[in-house]
Parts: sequence; C-alpha cells; structure tokens
Amino acid sequence: MIKNLSEILIASNNSGKISEISQLLDQHSIKSIAPSSLGLQITEPEETSDTFAGNALIKAKYYGHLSSKTSLSDDSGLCIKALDGAPGVHSARFAVDDNGNKNFNFAFDKILTLLKNYNLDPENDLVEAYFICNLCLYNPASNSYISFEGRVDGRICGARGNKGFGYDPIFIKNGMSLSFGQIDAYEKEKISHRALAFNKLIDWLKKNKNI
Repeated sequence: MIKNLSEILIASNNSGKISEISQLLDQHSIKSIAPSSLGLQITEPEETSDTFAGNALIKAKYYGHLSSKTSLSDDSGLCIKALDGAPGVHSARFAVDDNGNKNFNFAFDKILTLLKNYNLDPENDLVEAYFICNLCLYNPASNSYISFEGRVDGRICGARGNKGFGYDPIFIKNGMSLSFGQIDAYEKEKISHRALAFNKLIDWLKKNKNI
C-alpha cells in the first residue's frame, strides 16, 4: 500500500478511461474518484498544447483546482506513422462526427480513407502505429506536478472486437495477433501504453510518498 495518498481524482469525463485507471489504482489500495461523484458539472478544458504532456497538465490542473484534490489526468492517442503521426494529440477530436458526437467508427473510416490516399490497406500492408499515454499527477495545494509516459508500438488493422474503448479495435501490438479490442481488460492492463505509464507513476509514488 502506498501511504499518504489514499485517493486521487481522475481528471476525465471519459467513462472508459475512468474505468481503466480505477482498476489500476485499486490494485494499489488507492481510491479513485470520478468527477461526477463530487457533483461537479465539469466541462472538459480546451486542449491547446501540441504535446500529450502539455495537454495532460492542462487537464490535471483544471480538475485539481475545481475539486481541490490531487488529480490524475491522462492524455493519450493513436499515432500513425504513414499519416505523419496523426491523429496524435487530436485523437479525441478526430473522432467527432458531423453531428458533434464522438464516434470511433466514424474515425476508423476516416483513417482508412486517408490511408487509401497513400495506397495503403491495413489488411494487406504493414501500417505502423503506436499508442502514447501521458499521465500527469497534480497537487493543487502545492501547485506541483509530475508526468509519466508510456508507449506501445504496433500496427493498424481493420476494426476487430468490441472490448476496450476508443481506437483499441484497430490497433495490434507488436508480437500479438489480436487487437486491443479483442483482449480482456485484465490482459490489456499488463501491456497497454496506459499500464506502462501507470507503472512508472507507481514506482515514483513508492519513492516519494508525500506529494
């Protein structure tokens, strides 16, 4: 058990991220708090940075000051090498459809269309990609923060599976045959970009119990 940090506010309204981070925190006896449980009506802050670390800090500070609690934010995305790293830091916005709704099937179709412009077909061609996750832990009392980043390399595929969330169904990690949308949450927790970043966070907390 990590002492002196019994609870953390998860700085997100994304139910998938909240669930995944909560499961990771539970393994270390840290209570996770969802913003909705505090009765806070929080509108996501505008992510104006061109880096995952910058956007994670924006969100951690925003939620931390509104709640006066130590907050953990996550900024993550899918980067496709053939598309110069797109959608990258714009991964969430890239999935917003013409009706203003977040629609990942819409995003998948956009990606396939863009790849076709380069004569690439994920089912027949190797389309390299990687997931990045940057976690930012922010303490509003001391206005201090620290960031941790994880990366998983792999390739793009046609949408497979209905597990996970976001871009999981179109990503296969190097050395695997199943997409992140086809594997169980328990297995993903051990190998994902978020898990890698989280392990770095836990290692740091064990050495720095007072934040």
